[in-house]
Amino acid sequence: MFLTIPTVMTWTRIVAIPLIVGIFYLDMTPASRNLIATVMFVVFAATDWLDGFLARKLNQTSSFGAFLDPVADKFLVCASLLVLVHLQRADVFVALIIIGREIAISALREWMALIGATKSVAVHMLGKIKTTVQMIAIPFLLFDGILFGVINTNVWGTWLIWLSAILTVWSMVYYLKKAIPEIRARAK
Repeated sequence: MFLTIPTVMTWTRIVAIPLIVGIFYLDMTPASRNLIATVMFVVFAATDWLDGFLARKLNQTSSFGAFLDPVADKFLVCASLLVLVHLQRADVFVALIIIGREIAISALREWMALIGATKSVAVHMLGKIKTTVQMIAIPFLLFDGILFGVINTNVWGTWLIWLSAILTVWSMVYYLKKAIPEIRARAK
């Protein structure tokens, strides 16, 4: 099932990337750009939960949807991180850690699928926590202001994105440890 409601929602996350990036090139106040980009990111990130829910509820799960969903998430996160680095709201080192991990684990999962060992690198709660922290940190950093008159989103976003980087490394180590027995068995 190529064009189901959940798959179309997943595609919207990919289409959203140039829109979120493009906001920062529009002629408007920085606060307006920040707010629009933040709202767009939150709305499109929320479709990640919604498309999974609908796929199960409408019985529209597919192998293509299962492939595309994490790809869309990674594109959205990586593009947003690059924008934040460009705006000097996120450290390039954090972006390298997060983007590097996504590339490494995606390659590892692809290889493990080729050898029939996908269960050893199945999504783990640690990876879900890492993603949740990223999905909170990024809109805080995109907003870059004082929320509700009290929350300095830049400070909170910076702490959270660094926590996300730590969780990123931790989850990568977890997945690599799970894959090592299969890697060793195939390396002979």
